[in-house]
Amino acid sequence: MGQQAGYACGYRPARAESGVSTMARKPAPLKAHVTSLEMTAPPKTSLAVPVNIQTAIIRAPEIPLHYYRYLYRQVGKRWHWYKRLRMGDEELAAAVHNPRTSVTVLYVNGAPAGFFELFKESDDVIELSYFGLFERAIGLGIGKWFLLQALYAAWQDNPLKVTVTTNTLDHPRALQLYQMMGFSPVSTYEALVPPMTDAELLKALDG
Repeated sequence: MGQQAGYACGYRPARAESGVSTMARKPAPLKAHVTSLEMTAPPKTSLAVPVNIQTAIIRAPEIPLHYYRYLYRQVGKRWHWYKRLRMGDEELAAAVHNPRTSVTVLYVNGAPAGFFELFKESDDVIELSYFGLFERAIGLGIGKWFLLQALYAAWQDNPLKVTVTTNTLDHPRALQLYQMMGFSPVSTYEALVPPMTDAELLKALDG
């Protein structure tokens, strides 16, 4: 179902604290209810490859940082993803070029249309850190199918569990979809997401 294609995951807002300081001219923090989920068996669902469109899923080792930022922004701009945009080149490279991290890009009709990112926390735990589609890919009926490909990849190393985090700033049906795919909630907490200003975004995406 096309409206489900925009699901996003993995952005972990900072936990809300009682004594939050204020900074002049900064956008007010956004409140989010965060849910952590895990699945302990590979997905049993099977979905056919989408028809009438050309798709390719390609892992991107050593992904160029400017390209990663582009993917991250295109997927995450609707869901208030800011964490990776705040990172400088050195910090971002350490995260996405980590041997335990894998970034995989979805192409639709020859152009990038989404990505997912996995992080191997240990031999037993794989985290689905980020997942989502570009806005142009919503409505093509590929959301569930692409998430299933991400889960197949996460289970390739036979972990004991796969984890994911979502929050109320994500797609309103995100939690429902993860549970449909076999995830179960294990914890929740309240959080604050500090937005970036337009100037900060321009600086982060420059070049």
